[in-house]
Amino acid sequence: MSCKTGCVASTRDAERAVRNAAAGSRSRRATAAFALLLALVGAQPADAQVLDKQALLDRQTFWDNRDWDWYKAQIPFFDSPDEAINTTYYYRWELLTKHMTYGSPASGYTFTEFIDRPPWSGTYGAISCPAGHQLYEARWLRDPRVPRDFARYWFETPGAQPRRYSTWLADALWALHRVHPDRGFAVGLLPALKLNYEGWERERFTPEVGLFWQTGHDDGMETNINSRQTKDWFRGAPGYRPTLNSYLWADAHAIARVAELAGDQAAADLYRAKANALKGTMQRLLWDPKRAFFFPMAKNDEVKDGHVVKAGSLTYQTGEFAGNPHGREEIGFVPWQFGLPDAGYESAWKCLMDRNAFLSDFGPTTTERRDPLFAISKYCCVWSGQSWPYATTQTLQALANLVRDTPQKVVSKADYFKLLSIYTRTQRKGDRPYIAEAANPDTGSWDGHDTYNHSEHYFHSGYVDLVINGLVGLRPRDDDVLEVDPLAPEDWAYFALDDVMYKGRALSVVWDRDGSRYRLGAGLHLVVDGKTVASRTRLGKLVAALPAASGPRLETTPRANFAVNNDGGYFPRATASHTGRGTSVGKLVDGVFWYHRSPPNRWTSAGSNSNRDEVEINFGVERAIDEVKLYFLDDDGAIKPPKSYELLYWKDAAWHAIPAQNRTPAAPTGRRANVAKFDALKTSKILARFEHDGAARTGLSEFEAWGDGTQTIAPAPPPRGNLAYKGDKQPFPRVSASFTSMFDDIARANDGVVNFSPNPPNRWTSFGSPHKTDWLEVDFGARRSVARVELAIFDDGGGVRAPIAYNVEYWDGTAWRDAPGQAKLPAEPVGGQYNEVRFDRIAASKLRVVFTHRGESRSGISEILVWSR
Repeated sequence: MSCKTGCVASTRDAERAVRNAAAGSRSRRATAAFALLLALVGAQPADAQVLDKQALLDRQTFWDNRDWDWYKAQIPFFDSPDEAINTTYYYRWELLTKHMTYGSPASGYTFTEFIDRPPWSGTYGAISCPAGHQLYEARWLRDPRVPRDFARYWFETPGAQPRRYSTWLADALWALHRVHPDRGFAVGLLPALKLNYEGWERERFTPEVGLFWQTGHDDGMETNINSRQTKDWFRGAPGYRPTLNSYLWADAHAIARVAELAGDQAAADLYRAKANALKGTMQRLLWDPKRAFFFPMAKNDEVKDGHVVKAGSLTYQTGEFAGNPHGREEIGFVPWQFGLPDAGYESAWKCLMDRNAFLSDFGPTTTERRDPLFAISKYCCVWSGQSWPYATTQTLQALANLVRDTPQKVVSKADYFKLLSIYTRTQRKGDRPYIAEAANPDTGSWDGHDTYNHSEHYFHSGYVDLVINGLVGLRPRDDDVLEVDPLAPEDWAYFALDDVMYKGRALSVVWDRDGSRYRLGAGLHLVVDGKTVASRTRLGKLVAALPAASGPRLETTPRANFAVNNDGGYFPRATASHTGRGTSVGKLVDGVFWYHRSPPNRWTSAGSNSNRDEVEINFGVERAIDEVKLYFLDDDGAIKPPKSYELLYWKDAAWHAIPAQNRTPAAPTGRRANVAKFDALKTSKILARFEHDGAARTGLSEFEAWGDGTQTIAPAPPPRGNLAYKGDKQPFPRVSASFTSMFDDIARANDGVVNFSPNPPNRWTSFGSPHKTDWLEVDFGARRSVARVELAIFDDGGGVRAPIAYNVEYWDGTAWRDAPGQAKLPAEPVGGQYNEVRFDRIAASKLRVVFTHRGESRSGISEILVWSR
């Protein structure tokens, strides 16, 4: 039967065949079912690639990262009649690259939430609050290495803080497994998943209530209408919230599924029982039938201004606004994000599309508009009315689940598309794609919520998944049945999602009403490994047995970037022949790349008087390297990719050209990875030498050196002989200062750890000092021979800046004297890197560095190192 006629009937027959296959002898009946499905829909061969990837990339004008090779290799491509959605889809993939952080060879990749690494973040800047959203996005990368690294990170990396904020880590891991199945990987994390859940039970579960408690702040939702009724209006008081309890319901189910993979049915039964109990208690205690909504419930009595919110009461059942019929917050939709509620609770959704409640031009709002505490703030972290992308993502995921899984007439597919379109429109600043922490729901302005070098291009939400899983309708499942149930508008003439890696197959979902755009025939088509496996004439749900993979399974060989240094060791160490003001070689090895001029993430040779400059990476020990990636800047002016570059390696006390390089692209190109591959060689140092392009100077966002990740990757030890380093339980050397900021610790100035980023803090600074100069002193406790000092100068671009100048002095027994013959490299102090000063050898028991501050800023260092030669 041709797919051009009778496709509705044929699809029903195919669904029946799939169900029959699942019911009996799996291998024999699945094969028969798939044969029937092919006979019904016609497995016509098709090009493996439906869309012209380069043409789709060229259609967008916002690009910062122009690494076309990376996008083509890693992301599913999407095409639709809605250009705003198309643009935002590709923007959100670029945004992911800004936050993708290579933490260390041991941990691999993580994601940051903010574009910087704020003090409250964990190791390498990751924060658990958005981790679920981030994993749901990253699972659609064609190579699963990055999301798998990120999943492991939370349980295997010291300082990762998996329970610092509410999140749904186990559920997100299972969501990843559904797209990229790997039994060994999932089962390997089972002990950690159970320990994490037990940690939540130990820290946040109240057995006599049967629910988990959390504060609004640690839910990622500071200053909400419940916290404002407590003495701590910012953090809020403990309460039993629909959020964390929904997350842990989903996590319990995910742990049960992983336990079944491991063959541990007892653990699976235990965690399903936990989930069932949690669900029953949530529906009984957090649902208010009068207001038809899920609400937070106070854990304790909370008194403010003479009003008492009583323990066990829901929002506005007690307190100043007792009896008020409102109090609904967007978090009341979260249970549906995971499909938790039974049928019968759908009336909660009546207020979503109501302009007196949540609907707005750039919403939805975090609190219903008619609420007595509704407020739109010009300042950060007020969730009493703002449009919050974090919650918008949850609401859209919940809405998609409800529309597709529960018969009801409260909300519809059209509502999903309308809300997605609003969310799309919100992600703009001027005429360019943009997202920050929160938006004004009436104007779309991000003002007050996108602080400089912090919240720009904020990764605290999802969008790609809302297109793939929601709009296109690709619904990952535990079995080998391919299910697509689009929420795209009925009046769309076409859309296509192309080259999704799903369970080891290349999948495309194509809707073409008349067959003229993609030339696969009229209708909705599922294409697997270049062959059409199911079709129907009208837009709607379509299922098919997933055929056997036509090619070898994609395997990811462990790889390691040996140039990165986020752990504060002396090695790996980047140095440069010249560093432009306001840039830093430390940025070259921080595991992150992006190309904005502001905020910056770069080293440049701006101001160099030479036609050539170079950057060296010293590993400290020999590493086996077979690939270098250079992320060149291109500002269309003073900073451009070099005319050419050489790559050299250190051997036998000399530099040698790396032989037989295979370069992509062939010529240096900006705003993308310039990849040089070669036969593996062992070396302790590599060097890139740049010939500048005319008057322009060269700049980089990142310098990576890759090799086999199965080799020994223990950190290189620091060189011996640092006279300033203070080991454990040693009285000397001892550091002191003329002034130390209340935010810093002088003991970190000689603890052997270097960190040029604000987080984790490891620095001494004189921030807040009333002086124009300040000094830092090292007391050796005895006379030492000294000839060189290194300063890891800290510069946050604001209150702490590299000094105008510094001077080394020594104590001659009666007075401080200038160290003779000082020669400094670089000549002017530069922040974010080591600054070295050599001088004539002296013998002294004490030495100090005097900093002359830059304007109103003050000076600081992450470490001082003192050497005898």
